[in-house]
Amino acid sequence: MGRSPVTAGPAVPPLADRMRPRNFAELLGQGHLTGPDKLLFQALESDQLPSLILWGPPGSGKTTLARIIATHTRHHFEALSAVLDGVKEVRAVVERAKSTPAMGTILFVDEIHRFNRAQQDAFLPFVEQGVITLIGATTENPSFALNGALLSRCRVAVLNPLNAEDLTALLQRALADPERGFGRLAVRLEAGVCEEIAALSDGDARYALNLLEIFIQLQHGAIRDGTTLTCEALRHTLERRALLHDRLGESHYNLISALHKSLRGSDVDAALYWLARMVQGGEDGLYIARRLVRFASEDIGNADPQALTIALAARESYHALGSPEGELALAQAVIYLATAPKSNSVYTAFQRAMACADRSGSLAPPLHIRNAPTRLMKELGYGKEYRYPHDHEEGFVAADYLPEGLTGQKFYHPVARGFEREIAKRLDYWQKLKQRLMQTES
Repeated sequence: MGRSPVTAGPAVPPLADRMRPRNFAELLGQGHLTGPDKLLFQALESDQLPSLILWGPPGSGKTTLARIIATHTRHHFEALSAVLDGVKEVRAVVERAKSTPAMGTILFVDEIHRFNRAQQDAFLPFVEQGVITLIGATTENPSFALNGALLSRCRVAVLNPLNAEDLTALLQRALADPERGFGRLAVRLEAGVCEEIAALSDGDARYALNLLEIFIQLQHGAIRDGTTLTCEALRHTLERRALLHDRLGESHYNLISALHKSLRGSDVDAALYWLARMVQGGEDGLYIARRLVRFASEDIGNADPQALTIALAARESYHALGSPEGELALAQAVIYLATAPKSNSVYTAFQRAMACADRSGSLAPPLHIRNAPTRLMKELGYGKEYRYPHDHEEGFVAADYLPEGLTGQKFYHPVARGFEREIAKRLDYWQKLKQRLMQTES
C-alpha cells in the first residue's frame, strides 16, 4: 500500500515514445529548422513540403519531425523503414499515391541510408514526377549514403545533437508531466541528477529519457510518492564493476608492479632483479614485453622517444626467439628504460584529453578543417577558408583546430628533461608565432 507502479503494465510505451514532442514548440534543439522564419515551419504552415533528407545523430529528432509533419499536413502520409521494408513496399505506396493524386502523398523512410543504390533508384522517377514527396531520415552523411541523383532532388536538413541544457529541460519535463511522464508520482530528483544524465547521454534525447526511466524503474521496481532520488543512487545504478580474475595469484601482480615501479624510479639493478624473478617464476615473456611497451609511453614518453622503439624491438625479438634466447632482449630493454630520462607528460596529456572528451561530448570539428569531397559538404561550409600550412612561411598558420568552446585548451605540458626540453621550446615558439600572426592579420 502507498506504492504506485512506475508503469501500468507491459502495454505502456517507453518513456521516450510517450514524451515524443507533438509540435515544434515542444521540439528542443532544432530551432534553426523549426523557428517561425525557418524552412520546416514555413513549409508546414503552407503545407508545401519539398522532398527532404533529415540528417542528424541518434536521438536528435528526425523521426519526431516526421511524426509532427504527419499530424499537421493535409497530405496523405505513409511511413516505411529501410530496415523492415523494401522496393515492394515502396511500389505499393506509389500505386496508392497514383490513385489519389489530388491529395498528394508524403512518404517518410526511416534510416534511408540502409537502402542500397538500386533500391534508392526506385524512388527517383516518382520524386521527379511529384507522385510522392520523399522525407528520408539518416544518421549517415547523405553525400556518401545516398545516390547523387536522388540527393540533388531533395533539400538536406541537418539536425544537431541536443546540448546539455536542452536535455536537462527534457528530463525535467518528463518528471513533471502527469500524463506522459512521472508527474503523477511526484518523484523528486536531487540537484544535479538531470545534469548528470544529460552529460552521459551525449546529445541523444532518446538515450537520456531511457536512462531516466531505467533509473526510476530500478529503484525497487516502483516508487513511493515523493521519493527523492540522489546522484549517488544514479551512480550505483549505472555502476559497472570489472571483476579481477587473478589467474596467476597475487604474486603475479606484485612482481609486475615491482618491476614497473623500479623502472619508474630509475633503479636499474632492482628492475633487473624483478625481471629475473618473473622469468624464473615462469611468467610469459610476451606479457612482460607488453608491459615494457606500456611503460615506455607512460613513464618516458617524449623525454626519450627511442624508448618505445627499444621496447617494441624487445617484444619482436622475444616473439621471434622465445625463451631463453629472447630473454636477453627483455633485459636490454629493461636497462634502457630504467636509465632513460622520465616523463609522464604523454600519459597525463592523454588523460586530460580523454576527460575533456568525456565532458564535452561529440563536439563537431571546426568547418575549416572538415573534409569536403562533395558539393553538399562544400555548400555546408566544409573546408571553407582552410589554409595549407606548407604554403606559408615557417610552414605554419595562425588557426584554431579545436572545436568551438575548447579553443585554447592545453593538454600536453612537456617537462624540462630529455628530448621534451626541445619540444617545449618548439611549442613556445609556435605559440608566440601564432600570437604575432594573429596581431598582423587583425
